[in-house]
Amino acid sequence: MYIGDGLLGDVAAHIEHDCPAPRYALIADSHVGPLYGESLREALGSSRAELVTFPAGEWNKTRDTWTILSDELLHLHFDRQSAIIGLGGGVSGDLAGFVAATFLRGIPHVQVPTTLLAMVDSAIGGKTGVDTAFGKNVIGAFHQPRAVFADVQTLTSLPPVQLAAGMAEAIKHGVIADGAYLDRMVSLPDAIRGRDTTALIDVVQRSVEIKAAVVSSDERERDQRSALNFGHTVAHALEALLGYELLHGEAVAIGMVAEATLGEDIGVTERGLAARVRDALEQFRLPVEPPGAIDRTQLIDRMTRDKKARDRTVRFALPATIGTMARDERGLHTIPVPESVIDLVLAHIW
Repeated sequence: MYIGDGLLGDVAAHIEHDCPAPRYALIADSHVGPLYGESLREALGSSRAELVTFPAGEWNKTRDTWTILSDELLHLHFDRQSAIIGLGGGVSGDLAGFVAATFLRGIPHVQVPTTLLAMVDSAIGGKTGVDTAFGKNVIGAFHQPRAVFADVQTLTSLPPVQLAAGMAEAIKHGVIADGAYLDRMVSLPDAIRGRDTTALIDVVQRSVEIKAAVVSSDERERDQRSALNFGHTVAHALEALLGYELLHGEAVAIGMVAEATLGEDIGVTERGLAARVRDALEQFRLPVEPPGAIDRTQLIDRMTRDKKARDRTVRFALPATIGTMARDERGLHTIPVPESVIDLVLAHIW
């Protein structure tokens, strides 16, 4: 993992060193492609690098887009010696990684995230995939990148709402693993929102350390890696139910408040933790409740399709205290919660 300010100027040389290939396919969305894709393609050599784009938006992270991208690579005669570069935010990284995992049964790839959320979360850990009508990321594969290059200079052009969305994932890392890190972020909202380079590098560096430590102990999410899903059971259901009108980080922010409250209600989370999470999120102007009325029956039904669910029983990754996660009676990092309890808690807080 490379983190710095101005890395894109040298990233081509790093890619050639860490992921050598005779040809590269750069996969980016329609926003990032024109911003950074063409210059990176030229740096790699226009004769051996191709830029392949798709329409921007979470709603385009589908099997149809995966098919179009894969077919385009076949049309351009990419082979097993080729490599893929995922350039952009989480959607681009997830799609590029899934294409790499499945193209000719798997070829190497690297990630070049250009959003804060991708830098601190989605580009790390090797999860790839697409969304379907049945849920978010329910079709995918584990496929680790050869390298990840995070240039915080790209965050200077990131809209404020996108920067805030990334901070939701960083706050999650503090809640589940490092209270001091959480306190540090909450003490520096103006510096982070103002794109202070030192503050941003600190956020990316510490979040990457936390996520990498969890992933290295449980790459395939058998148990411990589930801790990273705090806030995500509610978030993924909300995203799908609302047609992805919320940014992923916004949905995670809402989900963390809801799930921390749920944890307090069932007695596995210390009292006051939900309020502390809410306060941290509000420091970065993140939403802490849905934008409108929610059909709780439909939302809970979508939760039962979550990848952590077992026999349609919803399981949540819940903090016990700031920095530690709760475990069930078998020592697992997810807690089963009856649908009736979920409904009561959501009715109370929303």
